[in-house]
Amino acid sequence: MRFHVMTLFPEMINSYMNESIMKRAIEKGIIEFNVYNIRDFSENKHKKVDDYPFGGGAGMVMTPQPIVDTYRHIIKTNNIENPRVIYLTPKGKVYNQEIAKEMSLEDDVILLCGHYEGIDQRVIDMIVTDEISIGDYVLTGGELPALIIIDSISRLIPGVLGQNESFEDESFENNLLEYPHYTRPREFEGMKVPDVLLSGNHANIEKWRRDESIRITRERRPDLLKKSCR
Repeated sequence: MRFHVMTLFPEMINSYMNESIMKRAIEKGIIEFNVYNIRDFSENKHKKVDDYPFGGGAGMVMTPQPIVDTYRHIIKTNNIENPRVIYLTPKGKVYNQEIAKEMSLEDDVILLCGHYEGIDQRVIDMIVTDEISIGDYVLTGGELPALIIIDSISRLIPGVLGQNESFEDESFENNLLEYPHYTRPREFEGMKVPDVLLSGNHANIEKWRRDESIRITRERRPDLLKKSCR
């Protein structure tokens, strides 16, 4: 799978993608990522990419030309047809695990990172297929949301996680939050690991984990529990 990121701050993306699980997945050839500096495609002699909003108001708006030309360069040089283009914005649909699973089936995903007060609406009308929000709050730019999207999608692709790592029992699978985890020592400052986890009885352990997932979900996200019971 290939990720293509349009941004004004390439190093923010490069830094994260060259560490840990993402780095290993790239080295194995399971995923690929390309970063494009929108400013490089500006026709302004000063490489300016923003301007004042029509109608007045605070802040600046990213202009359409550099973004659209970056997009055209991506699809031409990578021979992509009808790609998913995700614009990270608080106005978008709230991201979740179901969307991550859907996106993980794509061959190419293009992510557009906005800044300032946002981007010219004509860019959205011309090239964006999905407006996505990672939550009900506002950040200074789209780079962190883009990395969240990339990470959450990548770990669903076969081979990205090692054999000792799996997403199948994690939070939001089957609409349940994940059960508690314990490791050595068996007792730490008077707090002991639940006996069932030391019993060796795998059926009882699975039942305990299922019960704990339901308990935690009921306490913290009852909305998810309703979905899991459908």
